[in-house]
Amino acid sequence: MAHITTKDFFGGAIRGIVPHRWIDGSDLREVPDHQELFLSPDTLSTFIIEINQRVSKEEALSTFATFTHQHPGLFAAGSGTATPGTAETIDQAAALHHLNDLCDEGDAIEIVTPPTRVVPTSLAASAPPGSSISAFEGIVQYLTTGRRRGTSGAVTDSAVAGASIDGPSGEGAKVFKVTCHYLLVRLEAQETDLLAFFNVPHKEFDEKGDAQGLSREEDVAESFMAGLVERLEIRDWGLFV
Repeated sequence: MAHITTKDFFGGAIRGIVPHRWIDGSDLREVPDHQELFLSPDTLSTFIIEINQRVSKEEALSTFATFTHQHPGLFAAGSGTATPGTAETIDQAAALHHLNDLCDEGDAIEIVTPPTRVVPTSLAASAPPGSSISAFEGIVQYLTTGRRRGTSGAVTDSAVAGASIDGPSGEGAKVFKVTCHYLLVRLEAQETDLLAFFNVPHKEFDEKGDAQGLSREEDVAESFMAGLVERLEIRDWGLFV
């Protein structure tokens, strides 16, 4: 695993990790109260953790009905509608809802690794009795020709700094590419979705023709997110009251 540092988030209510030597974004810019932002001192990569309203079953399945191409395995063959709403299907749909919420019109998402269930061991151990917790991690790539909204500049800046490549039209349109490694933790009783994502913009590596450097950065992100699954914990459940 990449060098990491234990870090308290949201005034110590949540504890997790950040990559070693990464910069607290709130020291450089205003960060919304529901977010924590960290910036790599060496690359354009960012790590963000944020607290969101829990996505409802109806919202989640509506997202799937709109973006069936993003997870065709979760749809009945040829029906164009979501498969029966099992708890796991709804949670996977909620992950895609959050990811699509970061997009502006004209942006595209490519699913690299679909939402896959994981067990956040430290968080589960600290949960109040009877708590319902589910967690999913995955990887997507954002492709955009404009500025992305959604995280008050944090992900937007990453997208603008993403790789510039010729668009599919052949007319020289520039597309910015960012890989997003994410973890979604769903807290049913608290009506909360806790979302963490490690963004890897491609621009700096593509401009130098450094495919190995990009691969190493992606490996760092994947290793870090695996560590976060193990070490993320909630120390003050009153945060969600």
